[in-house]
Amino acid sequence: MKLLLGRDAVHNGPVYLEAGGARAVLICGKRGSGKSYTLGVFVEELLTAAADAIIPIIVDPIGVYHTMSLPNELQRDDLFRWALNPRGYPVRMLVPGDPEALYDPDVLRALRERQVEVVPLQLNAADLSPDGWCELFGANINQPLGIVLFRAVQSLIERGRDFTVRDIARAVGTDERANETTQEALLNRLEAARTWRIFAENGYMPMDAIFRPGVVNIVDLSRLESGPRGRRNLTVSVIARNLFRARADARLREEFGLASPLPRIWLAIDEAHQFVPAGGTTLAKEQLVRWAKEGRQPGLSLIVASQRPSAIDREVLSQCDVVLSHKLTTRDDVSALNRLSQDYMGSELQALIKRLKRVGEAILVDDERETVHHLSIRPRRSRHGGSSVAPVEEERLDLWSD
Repeated sequence: MKLLLGRDAVHNGPVYLEAGGARAVLICGKRGSGKSYTLGVFVEELLTAAADAIIPIIVDPIGVYHTMSLPNELQRDDLFRWALNPRGYPVRMLVPGDPEALYDPDVLRALRERQVEVVPLQLNAADLSPDGWCELFGANINQPLGIVLFRAVQSLIERGRDFTVRDIARAVGTDERANETTQEALLNRLEAARTWRIFAENGYMPMDAIFRPGVVNIVDLSRLESGPRGRRNLTVSVIARNLFRARADARLREEFGLASPLPRIWLAIDEAHQFVPAGGTTLAKEQLVRWAKEGRQPGLSLIVASQRPSAIDREVLSQCDVVLSHKLTTRDDVSALNRLSQDYMGSELQALIKRLKRVGEAILVDDERETVHHLSIRPRRSRHGGSSVAPVEEERLDLWSD
């Protein structure tokens, strides 16, 4: 599976990325350099190369990728020069919670008029481990609040069935070893969690059945608050954990020549420093580090995109076998990326990045093939939603902004 990413700035030939197996990709660049635009190109290529053989998922904290349902008419001439046509892609926008409560009715109507499928994303309370529930509420497992909560969730897990937030509250309320003050504090927190409408109360669809091949699956987190223990990280943690387990089961079937119920998965995370920060912890970090380190065997690919590579965990960066870097100017960011330099490059990454002059240019480093390209990213076939201002004819490359 070859992905057409752009054209070599020196030799003017097409630049492809081999993506037949699982890959770990870093896309970075300062604000306005084309990072989010390039992530969109990546997803377009995945859908073109293997529409029904993969499930592409975009974790979107800024709410801009729904525009992929629209053809990019603004760059029709540029696309023609690449022998490409504008086209929109089927978009399935998954919203943690109740979309009707989180979005303006006019916005929802406009999205649906653009043929964007907007559906609620429901999590199962059992998808979060006892430790995860404690982290969500900032409860130390060595203190009364954490001890009682951990015990309640663990007891429900040991019964071997799915459970709801109400079930956790019931287990807390009937814990004879817990004092009344601790119970009341936990019951208040659990009631607050119910009001988020993220956790399913009646019926539940497994994660591996929610995401579909052949469409742009967008987990829209733009309406949720950020933070290491916020609902954004909670959602990504549950998705990553469940899909890893489901895909590992599917891979085992494939090894025996059995039909696989779940295609390979590409998980693309914009603003990735919110989820795998350097020098900090989040609800999602452990699961995403596992994707980066162990995802190759079960067929799980990861794309992390950020304006600030220095803010991404080093363990994740070191696992990236593909680097697509746009212009960087901050010393910390350049230094963080430069640590990924390899002998075959001929010079350090920081020297290559200095050669980048225009928006839409990038350095591509492919560790698997040990190649380096200075390239111009191809124009998007679908509309880019990250432009800060309306584009003008004289400056089309301004479309390649974040």
